[in-house]
Amino acid sequence: MAGSGGLGSPLLYYLAAAGIGKLVLCDYDRVDISNLNRQTLHAYDRIGEYKVDSAEKTLIRMNPFIDITPVRARITNRNAARLTGEADLIVDCLDNFQDRHVLNTVSVRNRIPMIHAGVSEFRGQITFLNPPETPCLACFISEKKSRGVNYIAGAAAGVIGSLQAVESIKYLAGFGSTLKNRLLFWDGLAMSFETVRIKRNPKCAVCKNA
Repeated sequence: MAGSGGLGSPLLYYLAAAGIGKLVLCDYDRVDISNLNRQTLHAYDRIGEYKVDSAEKTLIRMNPFIDITPVRARITNRNAARLTGEADLIVDCLDNFQDRHVLNTVSVRNRIPMIHAGVSEFRGQITFLNPPETPCLACFISEKKSRGVNYIAGAAAGVIGSLQAVESIKYLAGFGSTLKNRLLFWDGLAMSFETVRIKRNPKCAVCKNA
């Protein structure tokens, strides 16, 4: 799990409650008061703590039988392969495209499926990436893409993070259909869902040889 904030909070609650036995949490940030409207793993009395440490406390209190490895680090080209290790699944709960593309590269190289999601204001998106069966993130989102300040309604992060949990549990348990080759958009203002087909880019520098 890359990120233990707005998306990571509902995701990790549900994975821990479901008994997903081993969770590796990677986040270099500390809890700030501005996080608390959407990052429900954390609390006022944990301001200043590393988010992965705060998340571990919350999740172990819920389910003491799971194995949690907190990693206080930012995803980089140097550590991404080591951090993902022998993972069965990578879940992108990040808030910037630079780190997402680092995660995408190691997902493709090590052939580890990745659930990508993003949220902004009252909207969000989610897909299941597993090249060569599907596109990779770089096929449809430019590595140069960046945004300014990203305001998020707390409940919007809850919706998309919960959808990530559903996708994760389905894949790990081996039932249902994932969002392979489909990108799901949720608009909370209109309360609507839309799914579009996505395809591999044959010229993609990341996955063209996958």
